[in-house]
Amino acid sequence: MGKNPYNINSLFLANLLSTDVPTICCYNTAKLPAGISKLSIFFGVVIPTLLSMFSVVVFLRIGFVVGQSGLCQAIAMFVVAYFIICMTVLSVCAISTNGALDAGGAYYMISRALGPEFGGSIGIMFFLANVCGSALYVLLLHLVFFLDGTVATSPYQILPSGYWWSLLYATGVALLCLLVCLVGAHIYAKATFLIFLVVMFVLGTIFISFFAVRPRTILLPSSAAFNPSANGTGPSFPTTANFTGFKLDTLRGNLWADYTVDYTTGTMMTFATVFAVMFNGCTGIMAGSNMSGDLKNPSYAIPRGTITAVIFTFIIYNLLMALVACSCDRVLLQRDYSFLRDINIWNPFVTIGVYSSTLSAAMSNLIGASRILYALARDDLFGKVLSPAKKTSHSGNPWVSVLISWFLVQLVLFSGKLNTIASIVTIFFLLVYAAVDLACLALEWASAPNFRPTFRYFTWHTCVLGIIGCAVMMFLINAIYASASIAFMLLLLLLIHYLSPTSSWGYISQALIFHQVRKYLLMLDVRKDHVKFWRPQVLLMVSNPRSSIGLITFINDIKKSGLYVLGHVQLGDLNTLPSDPLQSQYDSWLSLVDQLNIKAFVNLTLADSVRHGVQHLLFISGLGGMRPNTLVLGFYDDCLPKDKLIDPSLSTSQSTDPPGPFQLEQPPLFHFVLGPQEYVAIIADAMKMLKNVVLARYFNNFDRAQALSPPSSSPGKGAVYVDVWPVNLLRPDSCSYVDTCSLFLLQLACILNMVRAWRKAKLRLFLCVEGGRSVRGSEEKLGQLLKELRIKAQIYTVPWDQQVALHWQRQNDWGKKQRSQSPDTATDEKKLRADEEEEENEDDYVNSFPSNATRLSDDYLSAVNKLILDQARPPPAVRFLYLPRPPADTRRYTAYLRQLELLTQDLGPTLLIHGVTPVITTDL
Repeated sequence: MGKNPYNINSLFLANLLSTDVPTICCYNTAKLPAGISKLSIFFGVVIPTLLSMFSVVVFLRIGFVVGQSGLCQAIAMFVVAYFIICMTVLSVCAISTNGALDAGGAYYMISRALGPEFGGSIGIMFFLANVCGSALYVLLLHLVFFLDGTVATSPYQILPSGYWWSLLYATGVALLCLLVCLVGAHIYAKATFLIFLVVMFVLGTIFISFFAVRPRTILLPSSAAFNPSANGTGPSFPTTANFTGFKLDTLRGNLWADYTVDYTTGTMMTFATVFAVMFNGCTGIMAGSNMSGDLKNPSYAIPRGTITAVIFTFIIYNLLMALVACSCDRVLLQRDYSFLRDINIWNPFVTIGVYSSTLSAAMSNLIGASRILYALARDDLFGKVLSPAKKTSHSGNPWVSVLISWFLVQLVLFSGKLNTIASIVTIFFLLVYAAVDLACLALEWASAPNFRPTFRYFTWHTCVLGIIGCAVMMFLINAIYASASIAFMLLLLLLIHYLSPTSSWGYISQALIFHQVRKYLLMLDVRKDHVKFWRPQVLLMVSNPRSSIGLITFINDIKKSGLYVLGHVQLGDLNTLPSDPLQSQYDSWLSLVDQLNIKAFVNLTLADSVRHGVQHLLFISGLGGMRPNTLVLGFYDDCLPKDKLIDPSLSTSQSTDPPGPFQLEQPPLFHFVLGPQEYVAIIADAMKMLKNVVLARYFNNFDRAQALSPPSSSPGKGAVYVDVWPVNLLRPDSCSYVDTCSLFLLQLACILNMVRAWRKAKLRLFLCVEGGRSVRGSEEKLGQLLKELRIKAQIYTVPWDQQVALHWQRQNDWGKKQRSQSPDTATDEKKLRADEEEEENEDDYVNSFPSNATRLSDDYLSAVNKLILDQARPPPAVRFLYLPRPPADTRRYTAYLRQLELLTQDLGPTLLIHGVTPVITTDL
């Protein structure tokens, strides 16, 4: 004989120390035409599963396992192995009985449960495993014929051998499998039934032989035939062994383990290696479920047929082990893995059984690979790459997929070194089993109402045990290959995630997330809130999102992992409309959120006025402890809207027009929709509901990238600043820096500075002082406060005596006017002032709108505005200003808004902020 070109011993799959290829049949996953009858439980599930689980294992593995491990450990191994696969069988049965099961088998189950990413990656691995499995069984078939220990050493050898001859024989067998698969699955189903009859007949002769054949001495194969490198220099081994018939001494000699060197590879056996080899004989459990497209009633047939086949094979394996242990001595079991042929009533029976089961395994893996490829192509997970594989014949046979699969099988045959591939293939199959368990576990944990399988003999515990068992076996077979296979699966998962189109199958991840979020929201108790864990939870009111991109992205920066809701009010009355007009707009809003890459929710409402709509959103937005605590509004001014999504010169974001409500002709935020009276009323409503309020002005042209990249020629050498004015500039008679609103201002500025993009920005805190007060003392006090609050900021003292003088000058002018008024008018003014002062005294509102608002002259406000502008050297990226409370008298809302407008005139991006709740603490 020539040198074995494939570097594989004569009983290749029977003696791989840690690998084997389970036969996973996948038959016809294409939908059959109406004229073709479908298969019953026996032909569609029981027969494929039995042949897959038996293959050559029943003829070549039993003696190996009992001879090395002994009967007791062998039975224990099979019990453990069948326990692992039974956990997966329960998952398969549960998923297959949960509604209509389409063609695709295990791939269909996994992809429809776990989503296209996981399903596609497992599907590719399942396909490759079947391709390599078919090649391995083709190779085994011709190796058994030529190198089975008798023909190889016989002088009557007829056919030549060598690398190219071996490749020729393997190619011939592969072509035979190709022809059967090209004809169609119905022909293959008939062929498998004939093979099943042959295998069952051979098994019957084996059982009969234990009783009918008399004790005999059997010549053992030479080790040199399998391990030529020994060259006769190794230890000598017995050349004969005994078939003793049923004897108690023989049973006693085979009860316990006696691990020794494998005569075909020269490797020392251990419990782990024998268990890994034996475990592969228990695989093949998905053959029936992969027949789902050809079964009359998959939900009925799969659980019953699969469980029947598993029980039958378990009984057969244990009976064979018991008979072998009672009748064959240990040397025969350890030194001749094909001993069942030597003790058979007619030796060729076992050889016929080996050939039949091996040919069946090769064909089933080939046709299985083609059906998996067809299912992947039909789902368009890989675009046009697999589009040719969609083509089918008139009978529904995917012949292009069959040809592609056969071509890949031929490439594997050319590669030659298949021992390594066999280990990876086995691990691929175990990954598929674990994925099925994971799919069932995810469906069970999601508690989806539509997951109600008729097969109920499973729990999430069985799924977890199945996953753990498959994972342990993967690493027991080969830890390196197992790790590489998992890495390969994750790589495929990422590729499909980023390259494949969105599917309509439903994502189990969404159901799991919903289940977990609901559970944790219930655990989020608002009664346990503490100021040191406070974070902004923002409701941003948006009228025209196309012109509000700058504000939307900026508010996303200051949310600090808190809740962020984009709110929109559409005016209308549902009584006069045929349907809710907001439902069709949600997808467009969500597309905007995705395009801007912000982490925000969308909440839309229909109301008869903007004020009522904002009230609705403040009341209903959020759940449990996740509710908005801060309302952000655009400023009420006459700035024209600019489409930031369509004009690249206005924004770095470029996009085509999204459908839905994002039309440029819609008004900007509250512009032309409501008057100043209603606008200020919204602010007052939010404060009554104990919501912090932020008014954003001049953000219509805001661009974060531009704001954070000032020209290097500007003063400050390109530094970025954020200015904070923590004093109520509308009340120069009250210069407190430690009230709730001032601290809220500092907190938001600090949060912005904590965002990665804004970390290089420097906080500038401006301390307004009058000449008669201690400047140094005020500065030290504020610096100490910042140190305690762990806020890093530069403090600048700003004298504003001239501005305050303008204020008091107006006060004196107002006093003279007051004395010249009629008694009735003066009485009304005094009464109104008394009411407002009483309100201020009751609530101690340092941050309130001043009772002498009418006496804040335009000159004073313009002077303060100029003061702010003069301190901005260089100009800041954004300013934080103190927002006083609106006046109690609604008649003064217009004056309030006008004074805010004068105060912030031409300041650039500015936030007017009013805080109502404590948000800062010095405690740990």
